[in-house]
Amino acid sequence: MMHAASRALAAGADFGILGPDTIQLDVDVPVVAVNAVRTGCGKSALSQAFADELDSRGRDVAVVREPMPYGDLTAKRVERFATEADLDGLTVEEREEYEDHVAAGHVVYAGVDYRAVFDRASEEADAIVWDGGNNEFAFAVPDYHVVLVDALRPDHGERYHPGEANLRRADAVLVTKENAASDEAVETASDVAARLAPADAPIHHSDSVVHADDPERIADRDALVVEDGPTLTHGGASHGAGYVAAADGGAASLVDPEPYAVGEIADVLDEYDHLDRVLPAMGYSDDQLADLAATIDAADPDVVVAGTPVDLDDLVDVDAPVVRAHYDLELRDATPSDLLDAGLDR
Repeated sequence: MMHAASRALAAGADFGILGPDTIQLDVDVPVVAVNAVRTGCGKSALSQAFADELDSRGRDVAVVREPMPYGDLTAKRVERFATEADLDGLTVEEREEYEDHVAAGHVVYAGVDYRAVFDRASEEADAIVWDGGNNEFAFAVPDYHVVLVDALRPDHGERYHPGEANLRRADAVLVTKENAASDEAVETASDVAARLAPADAPIHHSDSVVHADDPERIADRDALVVEDGPTLTHGGASHGAGYVAAADGGAASLVDPEPYAVGEIADVLDEYDHLDRVLPAMGYSDDQLADLAATIDAADPDVVVAGTPVDLDDLVDVDAPVVRAHYDLELRDATPSDLLDAGLDR
């Protein structure tokens, strides 16, 4: 980043980093913000749990996401998604973030002009859950701010911006995926959280429990794993729920997609060379989707295990059957209701 700053300064421009107090907007209704130190920590699962809990308490809830509009930004100044039909025409990356919320019955807002986004959301909702895609600052002043730390990437809480800043402003911290990590990694992630988060921020612990829709279709089959794209690419993760479901389901082998990758998918695998026997679900364009489908068919697996939140069958037509893998966020020492009570009663 400072190389870019140096170029700007040399050209005579100023270079600055805007902080939360500058960018965050005041909103008329309570805001529960879920952020993380990296993308792929499990924010959406906790956001959905909070939205479900608030809904069960009789609140009208809106979920607000970070900006993800592609195409005509003027037309997408304020976006509202409430039905499956509202998701038609979106990229894979957008659908990955919105689809589960919509399926759970929650209205999702996003867009370009976040003053207008929050105004619209607060007109129909009396509580907002900020689902902080990637690891961006919350765009609204939160009444309660929970930050997630991934035990599978235990030192990332102090290695990336703005994730570290999020951690330093947390009202509570949740260490995730502890069941999939070593004791040493869990200890490291917890130590980073304890060292950087405010002293009065409680640190909670959780597991990510993976399950497949049709596990019997995985056993003894050659499986190609397709995962959430951003988690594997700029998130730096080695795998996701699909890999775990394939391994736990007794797949005969995990197919390496790299020899079969074509077009932009081949470029992605070449760029992110830490990936091993997993395929990121890239779909920012029709060309990428076509390359994704061609790569899957060329690999000729017995089954595709899809750990991406989006329904892959709806987006690409491939020869192999697709088994979806999901994960449930299970807190060890509290419930989402407990967290909300502690946060909103502060």
